[in-house]
Amino acid sequence: MKKLLPLLFMLLCATAFAQETQTEYPPVKVPANYSAKFNVIYNVVDDWKGTLDLYQPTDAKGPVPLLIDVHGGGWYHGVKESHYEFDVFFNKGYAVANVEYRLAEQARAPGAIEDVRCALIYLIKNAKELNVDPNKIVIMGNSSGGHLALITGLLGNNHVFDKNCKGFDGVKVMAIIDKYGGADLRRPEKWDTKSLKIWVKDKIINPAFMSSISPITYVSSDSPPVFIVHGNEDPTIDYQQSVALANTLEEAGVVHKFMTIKGGGHGQFSKEENDDINNNIISFLEKLGINKP
Repeated sequence: MKKLLPLLFMLLCATAFAQETQTEYPPVKVPANYSAKFNVIYNVVDDWKGTLDLYQPTDAKGPVPLLIDVHGGGWYHGVKESHYEFDVFFNKGYAVANVEYRLAEQARAPGAIEDVRCALIYLIKNAKELNVDPNKIVIMGNSSGGHLALITGLLGNNHVFDKNCKGFDGVKVMAIIDKYGGADLRRPEKWDTKSLKIWVKDKIINPAFMSSISPITYVSSDSPPVFIVHGNEDPTIDYQQSVALANTLEEAGVVHKFMTIKGGGHGQFSKEENDDINNNIISFLEKLGINKP
C-alpha cells in the first residue's frame, strides 16, 4: 500500500493538471485600440515552448510601459488564460504580456523561475520591435505567481537562474506587484506547503536551495520598488510572509507599499476590495513616474 501512495499522488496531480488545461476561461476584453497576439514563443527548452500573450495599444505615439503578468496555481497547476482582467492597465496605455511557464510535472524548481526570467529577458531584448519602454517594465503576480514576480524582479542582473537565456546583462524592472505571494520559502512550516512540496520535492530540506529560491534573500538597497497586498487571514500563504518582506524592504531602504486586506483570505477579495487594490496600484506606479495621472 505504501508503494502505491506516491503513484496515486502523481495520478491525482496529473488529473488536476488535465482538468486545468481543459478549462475554458472568458476571453480578455481587449479595447478597440489594442491588438492581441497569442502564444508568442519567448523560449524553447527541449520539447517545451514557452509562450506569452501580448496586448499592445495600436495608437501609441512612442514606446509604452509594459506589464508582465504571472499566473498563480501553486507552481503545479494554472494557465495564463486564467488571468484575463487587465482593464486597469489598458486604461493607462500599458502593453501587457501574460506569461506561461513550466509547471511542476514539466520541470521541478527552479524551472518556473528560469522561464519567467527568460520571458522578461525576451521582452527587454525585443522592446524596440514591440514598442515598449524597457525602462518602464512592471512585473505582477498572485500567489505562486507573486513569488515568481518577486524573485524575477529582485534578481536583477544576478544570472543564477538564466541558464536557458544567457548572455544578457540589461535585466531590470521598474516595479514589482506582489499579490499574496511567498517571499521566504525557507520557512515552510509557517504555511500550507502542499503545493510547494510538489514543486521542490526533497529539496525542501535543503536550506541552501530553499534560500536560493526565496525572493527575500535578494532584497538590497538597489531593489526596485515593491507593492504588496495580502489578506491577514490567508490560510494558504501566511500573511507573515508579506510582513517579513515589507520589513526587509524597509530595512534596505527600498520604496514599497504594503496593503493589508483585513479579514482577507487567499485572494478572492470583494469587488470593492479589488477596486481599492487597483486604485492603490495605479497610484503607486504614478508616483514612480511609470504612468501619468
